[in-house]
Parts: sequence; C-alpha cells; structure tokens
Amino acid sequence: MKQLRKNVVKKGFKTIQDEVWFFKHIKPQIFSKLIYYVKLYNIESKRPRSSSKFQVKYLNNQINKLQLYFNDNLEFYHYYRRGATTLDEQYFVRGQSDLRSPTESFHFFIDEEFSTCQDCAVAVIMAYDMLIVYLQQEIEKLESNTENFKSNPMKQSSKLFWTGSKTELIELIYALHSSGAINSGTADIKEMATLFEQVFNIELGNYYHTFIEIRARKCSKTKFLDKLTEVLNRRFEELDE
Repeated sequence: MKQLRKNVVKKGFKTIQDEVWFFKHIKPQIFSKLIYYVKLYNIESKRPRSSSKFQVKYLNNQINKLQLYFNDNLEFYHYYRRGATTLDEQYFVRGQSDLRSPTESFHFFIDEEFSTCQDCAVAVIMAYDMLIVYLQQEIEKLESNTENFKSNPMKQSSKLFWTGSKTELIELIYALHSSGAINSGTADIKEMATLFEQVFNIELGNYYHTFIEIRARKCSKTKFLDKLTEVLNRRFEELDE
C-alpha cells in the first residue's frame, strides 16, 4: 500500500477515467486483502475453544456484525452492488466529498493524495464478503461434525465426467483462480483442484507441473480458454441468425 501510494503521488493519472478506475477497482482489490487478514486474525484469536455450539454462536455473531456495515452504508452498498457508474466521479476522484455518507467515511481527509470518499468502502465490502464466506464455511464444518459427519452433498458421487483433457481442465482451474471470481481470490488452488476432481470424477495428478508446462508453451498459453471463447461466440452467432 505504501509503494502504491508513492507511485500514485509521483505519477498521478492521465485522465479522470483512469483515476476512477484505480480507486474503484485497483486500490480496493489490494486494500481489501489487508482488511480481510487483519479482521480474520482478530476474529480467530477470540474464537471460543469450547464446544461446537458456542463456536457456531460466536461465528454467527461475527457475521451479523459484518452485515451491520452493509446496513449502515446501504445507499452506497446498493450503488456498488448494481454496478452503477453515474456518481463515480464523485465517489472515486480525489478531493470530492459525499455529505450523505456516515462520518466514518471521511477518512479520505487524512490523506487526500491517496484516498477518495468511497474507495475504502469498496475495499471493506470486498473484505467483508470474503469474511462472511469464510465464516459460513467454518459454521458448516462445525455443524457437520455435530451431526455425526452427515454426508456433504458436494461429496456425493457426481454423474458428471470431464471428457476433455486433464491439461484443459487445469488451465480452466488456474484461470478461475487467477480471476478472483471464487471467494474473491482467496480460494486455495489445491482446494479448487480437489473440488473439480470430485465434481468431474477425474484425477488431475500433479497439476502444478502441468501448469508449468502450460506456461512453457511456445504457441498460445491459453489454448483451451481461446477455444471456449471461439465456440461460445459461434453459438451466439448461430442463435442470432
């Protein structure tokens, strides 16, 4: 974050659109990780070491506390969630202010060179989304243990089979992991690979070694992804005819 600030202060932005993009997408992506791990450490360090019942109660209380932030910032929360852009120059350009926002959002006055009135709010929303997913998963684990390890639907035998190559599936998994589309980028690649193995009844073997081979390709490194784009566009064209 310090290095990012130095670059912004030194180089600035060529256009207003570049500034909006940075404070709406780039800075929150990085800042959200910091918020996520600091908050996660605080939550886990105070987590009861007693029965599953008390742990579930504690974790549910933490989820409720996180969701209070969304309720307290409901107007901006809905603006961000629906992908609106009409107020972007007010929310994500330095030197602007939003008098409708709660007072805690005026942190940007502390550092006008590296903050806008809502970039921190976006980072908090992203971080809290990740935390809620984590806490819900922990609750599910505890409740599963309490119920004598009742079978998880995801672990039941799937009727789906991957009929492409293992390399293609590994390319897809790494693409999804890199995109941040799953758990906002905090999912472990091993966890994702295991899930895909269960869903598609396949053993991927040493997927990390396969990923290295994909990187070493002299032709397109995204061969399968390119193929997916091609066939999907073809389907759109056929439906449009």
